[in-house]
Amino acid sequence: MFIEKVMVSEQYIKLTTGTEIHVVGLDKPARIEGQPWNGGIVDEIADIKATAWQENIRPLFDTIGMEDSWCWLIGVPDGLNHYYDLAEYARTSGDPEWGFYTWKSSEILSEKAIASAKRQLDPRAFRQEYEASFEIASGRVYADYCNDNHTDREFDPNLPIYWCHDFNFTPLSSAICQVANGKVYCVGEIILESAVAKESAAEFIDRFGHCKAQTVRIYGDASGHAGEKHGHASDYIEIRECLKRAGFDNVVMKVPRANPSIKDGQNSLRAKILNAAGERSFFVNPAKAKHVDKGLKTTQLKEGSTFQEEDSPYQHVTTALRYFTNVEWPIQRNTVTTSSGW
Repeated sequence: MFIEKVMVSEQYIKLTTGTEIHVVGLDKPARIEGQPWNGGIVDEIADIKATAWQENIRPLFDTIGMEDSWCWLIGVPDGLNHYYDLAEYARTSGDPEWGFYTWKSSEILSEKAIASAKRQLDPRAFRQEYEASFEIASGRVYADYCNDNHTDREFDPNLPIYWCHDFNFTPLSSAICQVANGKVYCVGEIILESAVAKESAAEFIDRFGHCKAQTVRIYGDASGHAGEKHGHASDYIEIRECLKRAGFDNVVMKVPRANPSIKDGQNSLRAKILNAAGERSFFVNPAKAKHVDKGLKTTQLKEGSTFQEEDSPYQHVTTALRYFTNVEWPIQRNTVTTSSGW
C-alpha cells in the first residue's frame, strides 16, 4: 500500500515515498501557481483559458528545470483553438521536448459502441469526439441541413404535439413538431413580434383547438421558469393555464430547470438532421415552417467561435428546436473518450 494519507479538504494524496498528488481546478489558472512540481496531467486542455499554458502552467517547470519535469496535455479537440496550436507545435516543430500522440476512441471501444455513437452524432462531431480530429468550424451552425430534410408532411391531429419554445421578446418563436416512426417532423411554427407567452398560447389554441384530446408536450428555455420561486406565474405556467382553460387536459412540461450547454443542444439537433451513419431523422415542411427552414439554412457561428450563434430573427426558433432534441435525444457519452496528448 503506497498511500500514507488522503487529505480530502486539501485535495491531495500523500504517498509513503514522500510524493504528493494534488488535484487543482483550472477554472482560474492562477490557482496552480506558487508550488513547484515535478510533473502533471492537464485534462480537457481545450476547455481552459487559452493563455493558461504560457502564463500559469509552463512557468512552474522553470524552478526545477525542464529536463527534470514532465507534463501531459490531454483532451478532446475543440475546433482550431489554443489546443490545436499546441498540438501542431508538438507535431511539426521538431522540438525534442515535445511529442504528439493520439488515442482514438474508435481504436479502443467496441464496434457496437462506435455504431451507437455514429447514430447519435453528426459527422463533424463524431470525427472530433471519437477520431481525435481538429475540425474547422463551418460558418453555418447546421451545415448538414439541406433540401434532403424537407417534407410535405402536414400536421396530423391523431398524433401528440411537441411544442418547442425560445422566449425572446422579438420575435417570440416556437415550433410545432410531431414524431412518427422515430422521425421528427416540424409541421408548423408560431412567430410573433413583441409578444408574450399568453399571446403565443392564444395563437396555439386558435390553430389546434380541435385537438384537445391530444397530449401536448412543451419544451424550451429554462429562463421561462423565471418568477416561480417568488410566487409569480412564469411563462410556462401561463401557457399551461391557458391551454387547460381551453380544454387541453394532457399538457406535459418537459423543460429543465437549467439549460444544457449550447454545444450539447446543437449536437443533439445536428445528429437528427444527419448523423455519422448517414441517417436523417429530422424533417421540416418549409411551406408550414418558413422561419425554421431559413433558420437552419442560415444561422451562422460568431466569428472565432465554435458554438456561439450570430443573433438573427431566424436563429431563435432553431434554439427552440435544440432545447427539444436535447431533452428527447441527448448526446450520450461513453466513459472512455478520445484522447490526444504529448
